[in-house]
Amino acid sequence: MKRAHLFISGRVQGVFYRAFTEEVAYSLGLSGWVRNLRDGRVEAVFEGDEEKINIAIERCKEGPPHARVDNIEIIWEEPEGLKGFEIRRTA
Repeated sequence: MKRAHLFISGRVQGVFYRAFTEEVAYSLGLSGWVRNLRDGRVEAVFEGDEEKINIAIERCKEGPPHARVDNIEIIWEEPEGLKGFEIRRTA
């Protein structure tokens, strides 16, 4: 079990990026959450199998149509044992 904490920058708000991220997590069986940040970035956490997390990260680099991902900062952390995946309110 691994945990990746992502900070995604670019044109990632107002383009269904959070819904896209939720769909990616569900399709890979990952737990975690995603939310917009006030500075225009999106923050996401994935917990689960490391290989599946790496696939999720690759998909997040592409994003949904109309998104433009300029950078993803990834911080590997200790997993918290999250269950399910949720879209959280803006931080």
